[in-house]
Amino acid sequence: MKKFLLLVCLSFLTLAANAQEKIPELEYVCELKVKCDPAYSVGKTSHGKRVIIPIVGGSFEGPKLKGTVVRGGADYQLVDENQERTELKAIYDIKTDDGVYIHVCNEGILSTKNGNFYFRTAPKFEAPNDSKYDWLNHAIFVCIPQVKDYISLKVWRVK
Repeated sequence: MKKFLLLVCLSFLTLAANAQEKIPELEYVCELKVKCDPAYSVGKTSHGKRVIIPIVGGSFEGPKLKGTVVRGGADYQLVDENQERTELKAIYDIKTDDGVYIHVCNEGILSTKNGNFYFRTAPKFEAPNDSKYDWLNHAIFVCIPQVKDYISLKVWRVK
């Protein structure tokens, strides 16, 4: 039994060491095209200037999923004008074309400090465990947002 446990531990340590040496790869997941209403501001709060952007719909499509953005979410932003930095937290739901609802919480940073533009977010998906979208629950995702007539979010899974 001790030999078996030792073998299991050594195997795990070998896998862990190999995983640490490997540079993560990205796998394209989808593009979300999120439609929004005009932003409004709560004003300066104890946490900073609070801005809310209502999410009113949209669509998404990728190799493994396709559907619509559900009306009713919002992007909650904390703006620090002195640091030229905004923290974003968008909370909304999407519905796949086969009727499955998936909850999304997308957090990120928009910075324009010293004229450098940086805008990245990391969405977390909550899909039903008994659905074909359960794989969304078991990975880290990153995306590059772009502002157009809508908010474009190109999403990749970190492998």
